[in-house]
Amino acid sequence: YRRSLYAFVKRTAPPPFMANFDAPNREQFCARRERSNTPLQALQLLNDTQHFEAARGLAQRILTEGGASAADRIRWSYRTILGRPPRPAELSVVEATLARNLARYQTDAAAAQQVISQGESPPRADLPAPELAAYTLVANLLLNLDETVNRN
Repeated sequence: YRRSLYAFVKRTAPPPFMANFDAPNREQFCARRERSNTPLQALQLLNDTQHFEAARGLAQRILTEGGASAADRIRWSYRTILGRPPRPAELSVVEATLARNLARYQTDAAAAQQVISQGESPPRADLPAPELAAYTLVANLLLNLDETVNRN
């Protein structure tokens, strides 16, 4: 669960994950890959089990290390992920998203449990499921910002 990607690579065809990110086939040399940003890449980053599980892991860190208030936790998230504080407009949008998701998952415990059960690692039992689910979606949002994915 460290910053890595494990993929079984065949010589003749790249795995579908890597094909979505324009990985060259292994039959020819590629000195430099072109930068691209496609809807399939965004869809994969938002919905792939491995990425969603990573967002849950980050949400667990946000809840334990981020501070006491939602604003403090969002600021901590921005500093951790992007290396900068959020702009006021960004902070208000993320706070509204968090509040909406938290309200949803507090009324629907089954949906919250489904969100935090994605992946192979078990969720932390000491964190409330609705709050962890809401912060998982916030972490997923922040991990899929163009600024996060394309650090050029």
